[in-house]
Amino acid sequence: MSGHGLGRGVLRPEATGGRVEVRRQQPRPALAALVDFYWNPRWDLRGRPDHEQKVLAHPNVHLVFEAPEPLVYGVQRGVFSRVLHGRDQVFGVKFRPGAFRPFIDGPVAELADRAVPAAGLLGGPAGAVEALSREILALDDLAAMTALAEEYLLELLPGTRQDPVVAEVADLVERIERGVPPADERGRITAGPQLFRVDELARELGLPVRRLQRLFAEYVGASPKWVLRRARLHEAAARADGGADIDWAALAADLGYADQAHLTRDFTAAVGAPPSRYASR
Repeated sequence: MSGHGLGRGVLRPEATGGRVEVRRQQPRPALAALVDFYWNPRWDLRGRPDHEQKVLAHPNVHLVFEAPEPLVYGVQRGVFSRVLHGRDQVFGVKFRPGAFRPFIDGPVAELADRAVPAAGLLGGPAGAVEALSREILALDDLAAMTALAEEYLLELLPGTRQDPVVAEVADLVERIERGVPPADERGRITAGPQLFRVDELARELGLPVRRLQRLFAEYVGASPKWVLRRARLHEAAARADGGADIDWAALAADLGYADQAHLTRDFTAAVGAPPSRYASR
């Protein structure tokens, strides 16, 4: 199954003017515990100005097949920005939170805010992953692109250790993200349960706060506080991009902020503009 939306976390999706398409593909069952989905942005800006796309990233590691070489992107804790020009495409593997840990010899936090050549990180014969990247990007058929990427991932799997903590961590992050449910048509968040603080999360899970922090550094690559905050900002940005009038004070309360000023500071630090100004542009 594939999709065409730009996805939650993409800032100003309407600014692409429909010139950027993002296709998605779900993983086969053998990889479903590790891979969230595959994504394939394609654009044709020939004769048009370059487009800068900004993204409030999720707590996931990505393997991206792109020119001139495939890269592994750790969790991008700031706003991720990429300038698109000409006609091109990339193909990405979005790993579930924590699921990239078995592929590397060290904490995932070491990859935070970095883009590392896949060949050096994942190993394999010299030039093999670069050749695979060129082969994938020469294709147009999403299923065929996905099949090549999955063959590569399945070849890596026998060399990875089976780690039961991976599923536990992925469930933890998804629990956090479900704890900030989308707003209804009137802009009010009515669903629950909601979690906004690390101590609340630790208490519900029955884990010491420090144990939770170490777990996230080792497997996720970002702190539980960052994951909680980012989930709230995703909802705020989605509301701002929705085009409806927003009661920012009410939304701040719904998202667990002490007041509107706190939401404004968080949003401005992450996005680069206050939420009211971002929404009005």
